Amino acid sequence: MNNFTIIYKILKALEAAMDSDTFDETAISPERLKISENRRNKLLIQLYKAGYIENLYIKTYVDEDFPSVTVLPKTTITIKGLEYLEENSLMKKAAKIIKEAKGFIS
Repeated sequence: MNNFTIIYKILKALEAAMDSDTFDETAISPERLKISENRRNKLLIQLYKAGYIENLYIKTYVDEDFPSVTVLPKTTITIKGLEYLEENSLMKKAAKIIKEAKGFIS
């Protein structure tokens, strides 16, 4: 699966949880996303560092090659993450319009 599709799904799940007091981590579990836990964690860390999500617990142990990630009940999407979703939705709509226009021209 495309990494950007996974990122979109993660952010969309966090957006959907804005109506709740807590976030249910199973919404972005590796099983639900159909990816490895390592890939999911690496994408979460990147989203956190880029400012798209907040309240993610990242812990680096001396004897581990990669930090461990814990999605907290208070993990949330940020304004920057919401903007990403909005822009991504607009880009998909624009691509669909262009594709349909090509069909009419051909």
